[in-house]
Amino acid sequence: MTILHLSDKYLRQFFVYIMTSTTKTLYIGMTNDLERRVFEHKNKLNKGFTEKYFVNSLVYFEMFESPIEAIDREKYLKNWRRQWKVELIEKHNPDWVDLSSDWYE
Repeated sequence: MTILHLSDKYLRQFFVYIMTSTTKTLYIGMTNDLERRVFEHKNKLNKGFTEKYFVNSLVYFEMFESPIEAIDREKYLKNWRRQWKVELIEKHNPDWVDLSSDWYE
């Protein structure tokens, strides 16, 4: 898995990410600013699914140079069975660690 350094924000990057709750409810999203978007989820700044189901832990992400690639990947993952998504997360993050846990100190 690629390590995201927050100082790399000057690069043109797009992200597909998976967030979860303590009950392992999954949310898949796409953004061009992962740090900002995760902050919004964690702080319930946007009304909707992640606020309703307390989805606030980043467990997986992928980076893309093209927004089209990221959108296509997001749609592709959203159509996967839940078990395939769980297997993808556990392949790269077996302990479901919040990858953003130290971003906002």
